[in-house]
Amino acid sequence: MKILVTGGTGYIGSHTVVELQHAGFEVVIVDNLSNSSADITDAIEEITGKKPVLEVFDLIDKKKTSDFFNRHNDVKGVIHFAAKKAVGESVEKPLLYYSNNIESLVNVMEGMIQNNVKHFVFSSSCTVYGQPDKLPVSETAPIKKAESPYGNTKQIAEEILIDTAKIAAIKVIALRYFNPIGAHESALIGELPIGIPDNLLPYVTQTALGIREKLSVFGDDYNTPDGTAIRDYIHVVDLAKAHVIAIERMIENKMKKNFEVFNLGTGNGYSVLEVINSFEKVSGLKLNYQIVHRREGDVEQVWADPSFSNIELGWKAEKGIDEMTESAWKWEQAYRNKIKDKR
Repeated sequence: MKILVTGGTGYIGSHTVVELQHAGFEVVIVDNLSNSSADITDAIEEITGKKPVLEVFDLIDKKKTSDFFNRHNDVKGVIHFAAKKAVGESVEKPLLYYSNNIESLVNVMEGMIQNNVKHFVFSSSCTVYGQPDKLPVSETAPIKKAESPYGNTKQIAEEILIDTAKIAAIKVIALRYFNPIGAHESALIGELPIGIPDNLLPYVTQTALGIREKLSVFGDDYNTPDGTAIRDYIHVVDLAKAHVIAIERMIENKMKKNFEVFNLGTGNGYSVLEVINSFEKVSGLKLNYQIVHRREGDVEQVWADPSFSNIELGWKAEKGIDEMTESAWKWEQAYRNKIKDKR
């Protein structure tokens, strides 16, 4: 059974392709390679023994997207990762985020409808909750005004999917991620942003190697035990496995309604300083960091109530914070050594 993974050479996408292939699915990837590299498919092949098909184009291009679905008329489901995802950048460039994240989604949905593709898993985010009134946050929490244009694109996308699922023969599962970190145990794939990292852990690992001079911790005056922001960090492989379960749930007709939402988190909140402390413990290194002003668009603290996902999907995050930081460190070291060997 063929599954289209948009953004499949990216961080979460590549780990999900691995898990899909392990589960016996055929995978075709569409990616514009704006924040990834085509040679990720070689690493996926090294892990799974099978190289996924990769087509390089931008899903904002309506004609190319339509042509893709016409050529791949045996696609049975779509997992949609392709989107810009940096909170800070979205505050600075809101129109870029609205045009990229919304247009690509609409084009994919139209291609699916034209070619009778019925299963759609959406890469959503806990940012749809804004700063929740109650923690941990469950799927029944109110959708509050987004703290950033990025978060707003996820809210708008979910509304588009709800409306589309009402009128088209498409079933949708929106997976609301908390904060994915870590890397595959093989250290062949991991989080490799192009340019300066926006996320915490790649900045941590790059600072540890001296690629970045120092890590900036955005704010130490939040209403949290150590003053730094709290997030629910989840291992990317745990997250990837949930996408396979979601696709199988659709194919096996186990959905209770045409649009379902699930939180993907561990249920534990860790502060930025706790993540740094975990990294220092597993690496044996002292990290060079400084406290700076808060970053616009960041929420103070959020972590998941994953009980609905645990029960209804039969999915549970298994890896702890030290496993997450250690796997990210192993991946970063392996990647940098590989670059050195190529020189």
